[in-house]
Amino acid sequence: MTASRVLVLNSGSSSVKYQLLDMADRSRLASGLVERIGEETSRLVHEPLAGPGAAGGRREQVGPIADHGAALKAVAAELAADGMGLDSPELAAVGHRVVHGGTRFTEPTVIDDEVLAEIRNLIPLAPLHNPANVTGIEVARTLRADIPQVAVFDTAFHSTMPEYVARYAIDAATADAYSIRRYGFHGTSHAYVSRATARLLGRPVEDVNVIVLHLGNGASASAVRGGVCVETSMGLTPLEGLVMGTRSGDVDPAVVFHLARVAGFSVDEIDSLLNKKSGLLGMCGDNDMREVLRRAGEGDEAASLAFAAYVHRLKKYIGAYSAVLGRVDAVTFTAGVGENAHQVREAALDGLAGLGLSLDPEANAVRSGEPRLISARGARVAVAVVPTDEELEIATQAYALVTQ
Repeated sequence: MTASRVLVLNSGSSSVKYQLLDMADRSRLASGLVERIGEETSRLVHEPLAGPGAAGGRREQVGPIADHGAALKAVAAELAADGMGLDSPELAAVGHRVVHGGTRFTEPTVIDDEVLAEIRNLIPLAPLHNPANVTGIEVARTLRADIPQVAVFDTAFHSTMPEYVARYAIDAATADAYSIRRYGFHGTSHAYVSRATARLLGRPVEDVNVIVLHLGNGASASAVRGGVCVETSMGLTPLEGLVMGTRSGDVDPAVVFHLARVAGFSVDEIDSLLNKKSGLLGMCGDNDMREVLRRAGEGDEAASLAFAAYVHRLKKYIGAYSAVLGRVDAVTFTAGVGENAHQVREAALDGLAGLGLSLDPEANAVRSGEPRLISARGARVAVAVVPTDEELEIATQAYALVTQ
């Protein structure tokens, strides 16, 4: 029996998302979420999608789950109940989402003690994410020490950016001493969606230039030339770039100095303001695009202003990345907002006919879980909606590595 299954783990500070996939046919066998780890009201939701457990459908349990170790053991028990436990000889690898790989990790990497130590060393660059990623790796290694554990890094896809793009124009010695440069994030999504766009167009990846707009509560843009990222909107951290649900995106760096000197804000208060209390939430009190659109439709001025700011920033990046690429074959929307909010797509491309971008209004209004083109007939640049699949991308990269 050839081992072809990959368990994908995305470990957060108080949660674990997981999917079990069979790479023989790229099918999903099970998926689930453990949330509120460490609380009395911890919750595990497990959905078997194949096998004997599928007939029973979605299962849920609520009760204390003390830590990530207990969480992964609970996940293993749920999978075992479906006949797909972690002890299965069909399990080829565990793929871990790791947010920050720095300049050290630019490819999927089999995890050993040295690699794990390096990921720990990168915690200062991703203090909210890498510690939880490390914990998930440590626990998974104890549960199946005999199979490869593979780290797939959010930053890796963007490591191909030219040095003049990745560098900030600050003192070089300081930048080098503290690893200050643009890394970019959402890399697994941008990698998957850019390739899926080429397939949708029926062209080789190497021949397609695409602007990918990953629009969720966190949002980022990338310029991808022939399957290679040459520019992205996020930087040292996920704060740079587009207007997001709770993040400001681009601001004058002097805002930080002004708040410290004039308002007396501490560094932690400024961090919280820009990351958790800004973006759509800061401008109108809602970070859910559905609510922003509803309120704007009812004439709410704050929501209308927030939506206009969100869309304006998108237009700026589409225009900038059109210039960077020179030739654009497609602009692709993905993630929760990008896939579902037709009003955002319409507003972002309104007035961009000069760049070859125009929508088919009827196609744009259709809700679908399938990749699709929504550009007007005869438009010079294709406009696409491609549902992202970061778990499949992680599984694909992990499986390719362990079967080489």
